Amino acid sequence: MTRFVRSHHFGHIYMKKYGPKLVVILGPTASGKSALAVKIAKRFNGEVISADSRQVYQGMDIGTGKITQKEMQGIPHHLLDVVSAKRIFTVTQYRALALKAIERIMKKGKIPILCGGTGFYIQTVVEGIIIPRVKPDWRLRGKLQKKTVEELYQMLQKLDPRRAGNIDKNNPRRLIRAIEIVTKTKNPVPRLRRGYGGQAYPVLMIGIKKEKEELKKLIATRLLKRLKGGMVEEAKKLHRHGISWKRMEEFGLEYRYLARYLQGKLTYEKIEKTLQKESEHYAKRQMTWFKRDERIRWINNQKEAEKLAKGFLKNNEGRD
Repeated sequence: MTRFVRSHHFGHIYMKKYGPKLVVILGPTASGKSALAVKIAKRFNGEVISADSRQVYQGMDIGTGKITQKEMQGIPHHLLDVVSAKRIFTVTQYRALALKAIERIMKKGKIPILCGGTGFYIQTVVEGIIIPRVKPDWRLRGKLQKKTVEELYQMLQKLDPRRAGNIDKNNPRRLIRAIEIVTKTKNPVPRLRRGYGGQAYPVLMIGIKKEKEELKKLIATRLLKRLKGGMVEEAKKLHRHGISWKRMEEFGLEYRYLARYLQGKLTYEKIEKTLQKESEHYAKRQMTWFKRDERIRWINNQKEAEKLAKGFLKNNEGRD
């Protein structure tokens, strides 16, 4: 208890003495980001902001691995359950909400901790990236949603080869958005511009490093836990509440294959094997994205993370 009280004042003291700072905790799926963020928040009087593109949706708890109230251990968490799964939620909306949350936390004299595995979300906050403002064209989106991801990708390749070269070709939402921007502006998707945002204050980026085989085991353990914990029933409930099978598939990973299973397109026996493989591929893509950023300080355990955070907060060392 004594340690917690003493630690509780670290964040306030450092924030007051050295000014506002942001700590980012990232890593591949199943690496233990959420648990580490809570520990760092308790140690340095912080609050956590989710950087997960699916955890913003209501009702998607088990399949996304959303942190529970018990796991939060009293630490406030932001940007969870902010929108209905029926609605489109853009990275532009996320960035605006994340920056507001960071500002609110800092005003309380606390340390904001951005935590998640969606690299693009993190990048838009940390680097102050400005996304092109193009209003949604719902008629166009309706037509595009009838196409397969392969057809969407081929379409984007013809319209904008450069954007097609660096987009996630398995993500229908991003493909549709890119096609929408090109179609509406009659120009290629502009390169993302850096503007006022995360770079206004020092940032420490902590990455959780896991060996390949260890991560495979962590993914398998988590997957089994989710299946036993009611993930299939959660998908059924989402559908009962108006989430179409097509919309569910757009969320990818767990929901994509659960939707197929519930439609009779995939056997239950194949779900675990398929999801294990797809999750491993997803983790690999995440690491490919993260490894491009030389600012990330990779750690193996909690002690290393605490040491980095303490040094960053106390010595006014930022990586911005």
